[in-house]
Amino acid sequence: MENTLYIDLESGRVTIEMRPDLAPNHVARIKELARDGFYDGVVFHRVIDGFMAQTGDPTGTGTGGSDKPDLDAEFSDANHGRGAVSMARAQSPNSANSQFFIVFDDASFLDGQYTVWGQVTEGMELVDGIKRGEGSSGTVQNPDRMIKVQVATDAQ
Repeated sequence: MENTLYIDLESGRVTIEMRPDLAPNHVARIKELARDGFYDGVVFHRVIDGFMAQTGDPTGTGTGGSDKPDLDAEFSDANHGRGAVSMARAQSPNSANSQFFIVFDDASFLDGQYTVWGQVTEGMELVDGIKRGEGSSGTVQNPDRMIKVQVATDAQ
């Protein structure tokens, strides 16, 4: 259960199997931030129908991150298929920090360019229910949020 992450939404719990075999440093960062309560209350600021729901920015703007250093890319051949959880980043491959996204449908065009660190194993229907944004940017008005994020071994 040390590599299982729970994301509690208003609608219920999403379970993610983390993949330290693919991205050990990214999984370690997610665990560290979850244990610090960093993700609790953070919104899904960018949600594009048929593509993905992005979160992990404490400012809710898409430009923020944690106070920890950016991570070096850990690209793999893991597929960005439905339920894949991957790190968001700026243009530099080594700029991932705290933001991540969950894929709604096939996004294999991202394979090898973004770091996949997990897979939704339960609650994907809850992810499907996250409020969508508007336009090509996917910016969400009155967005849904993660109520609590915790590593399963720490869950109450």
